[in-house]
Amino acid sequence: MATLTMPEPLHIPAAWRGEELLRRDDWLHTFSASEIDEIDAALDTVRVVPIEEISSENFSLPTLALKLQSIQHSLEQGSGAAMIRGLPMDGYSEVQAARVFWGLAAHVGTPVSQSPAGERVFHVRDEGYSERDPKARGPSSRKRLSYHTDRCDVISFLCVRQAESGGENYLVSSVAIYNEMLQQRPDLVDVLMQPYRYQRHNVDIGNELPYYEQPIFSIHEGHFAANLLRVLIERAYAMPDSPAMSDVQREALDYIEQLADDPTMHVSFRQQPGDLVFLNNWVTLHRRSEFVDHAEPNMKRLLLRIWLSVPNSRPIDPRFAGSYSATEAGVIRGGMKVL
Repeated sequence: MATLTMPEPLHIPAAWRGEELLRRDDWLHTFSASEIDEIDAALDTVRVVPIEEISSENFSLPTLALKLQSIQHSLEQGSGAAMIRGLPMDGYSEVQAARVFWGLAAHVGTPVSQSPAGERVFHVRDEGYSERDPKARGPSSRKRLSYHTDRCDVISFLCVRQAESGGENYLVSSVAIYNEMLQQRPDLVDVLMQPYRYQRHNVDIGNELPYYEQPIFSIHEGHFAANLLRVLIERAYAMPDSPAMSDVQREALDYIEQLADDPTMHVSFRQQPGDLVFLNNWVTLHRRSEFVDHAEPNMKRLLLRIWLSVPNSRPIDPRFAGSYSATEAGVIRGGMKVL
């Protein structure tokens, strides 16, 4: 049964507009010296533990764990976005940085696979792939990315090194976009709550479906959820056996981008080395600007990315099963099937 639209805008904490987010109590936390000491002690404890066996239990954070639990809660019940600043990146090797990142993220959720090889820590950097290379992905380039979501409940980034210039993060509340569209173009909201085709990602070779269908906006059991990756939508409708995308479907996608690009709707920032960002993919859209990298290989831009399934997640529309497998609240879901 198709999900029905809400007749009124959603008045929930995730419906922030622009720089309102930066004034929210749940947006920014800076590590204290004692919290860094806790992290270093936890890192020492798991020094011989394989990274994927690091957990919230063995990466013990006696006081910081409470803050991470608070962030977990606010990602689902609050603004849906949080930044933590101040990891001393000059004190960690890249391997140690990844282990610290995993340990912190494990207090928020369960890392899920980002490739058919089971990769759960993804290195976001310009790999120099050509557009036609089957390994090419947006985060493996230096190009501007459009507003999108990733295939997980929560996406997390740790900045190891920043580019010489560019690479700014742009973040917008998909709830605020939904609300604005309800006021201005409710006809397009109806379109976006119907299924769009998505082509299987070129690296998602464990997925047997050539495409799947899911809505952009949905309300399920009283919970809002937005999900968007336009590049896969465009590819799906360009397939030889696919019907063409309708004019109104394209107009609806264009309108999302128009609203997201409005400076009063989004917020932009540039992660610095040691900054962590956590985003709830169901209530936010994010993108990155193009960047110019350093010439020296050991100085090139590097972010680490972990996709998380969180235990306090919302129930989502069953039509998301094609890309998320499970849709019930609190279950492990998302990521790519491992071969």
